[in-house]
Parts: sequence; C-alpha cells; structure tokens
Amino acid sequence: QVQLVESGGGLVQAGGSLRLSCAASGRTFSVNGMGWFRQARGKQRELVAAISMISLITYYTDSVKGRFTISRDTAKITLFLQMNSLKPEDTAVYYCASSKGGRSIVPMTSYDWWGPGTQVTVSS
Repeated sequence: QVQLVESGGGLVQAGGSLRLSCAASGRTFSVNGMGWFRQARGKQRELVAAISMISLITYYTDSVKGRFTISRDTAKITLFLQMNSLKPEDTAVYYCASSKGGRSIVPMTSYDWWGPGTQVTVSS
C-alpha cells in the first residue's frame, strides 16, 4: 500500500500561481509513475500531468501545457505541480495518484493509489 496526501490548494485570482505537493509514504519502492488528476464539478476526472519516476518522461494535457510543471523529489518521494497563469477553468479538486509496475503513465486505469484531493479555486 502507498498513502498519498496532497497539499497546497486554495483560492487564487486568475493569472496567479499555486504549487501543489503530494507526499507519499508506505511501500513507495513500488511506485513507478505518479500523476496529477483533476475533477471539476459535474465533469469527469481527467489527467493533468504525469511523470515516470524512473525515466522522468512527462505528460501534460493540452490545456495546461506551458503553464503547469510536474516534478518530483525522489529522495522524499514527493510530487509537485507548479501551476502558473491559472484560469477559472482550472478550478477543480486536484488528486495525486501513483502507479506500480511498468504501465503507461497516461491511462487512469494505470493508477493504483489515490490521495483524498485538494481544492483549487481560481476566481475571475
């Protein structure tokens, strides 16, 4: 089992920045990939960004490219999401997730463990 806890969410004005963190604990040696997902009210959960903990290959959904940056601290098994130039449409609950094994970091079905989520609200 891997436990994930997100932090860093909050209320920010459009154009502002936030940095999300996700601390992992437990059987973290089994973690191969980590990602940030978000779910806006009334919408499906979607992948925002993901990173392979081994190859460092990253993925970003088109709507956040150039604005969000995913990174990780291998020693502490911590995942970050730097979010700049935030827009009201970025408002959602953001979830950290991790996967084991050699799966692709893109499909939601690749992820085994999830954090409880942190709310990000961007006002216009």
